[in-house]
Amino acid sequence: MVDIHSTQDFLGALSQAEERLVIVEFYGTWCASCRALFPKLRRTAEEHPEILFLKVNFDENKPMCKSMNVKVLPYFHFYRGADGQLESFSCSLAKFQKIKDAILTHNTARCSIGPPRGVGDLKLEPSLAPKDKPAESTSA
Repeated sequence: MVDIHSTQDFLGALSQAEERLVIVEFYGTWCASCRALFPKLRRTAEEHPEILFLKVNFDENKPMCKSMNVKVLPYFHFYRGADGQLESFSCSLAKFQKIKDAILTHNTARCSIGPPRGVGDLKLEPSLAPKDKPAESTSA
């Protein structure tokens, strides 16, 4: 589990994760639910080394958290590479199954052709662009 201390840390970690699933926990040191949830979340991180777990302290990163609509704690965001944010929700220890279900949904095998890149270097040349003219008849 990686502690995030700034917006720059957060964006860098997401960028370096590439196609890996990333789970971000937003927490507060004063939050009893966050403290109760942490041991189970740490075990889940150990069981899933292929997933990148990030921890964001709400009090250290209030502007970033508020801009990401984090209003209750603990709160979770799920991300994956080029797909961006997949899901977000609040979760307590009693509802931990919600995190497990989200992992099952989003931690799927990905194809290896890489991130989406549009259509590569293909460009529609002006001379090849469709023109607004009626189709010519080819019947004899």
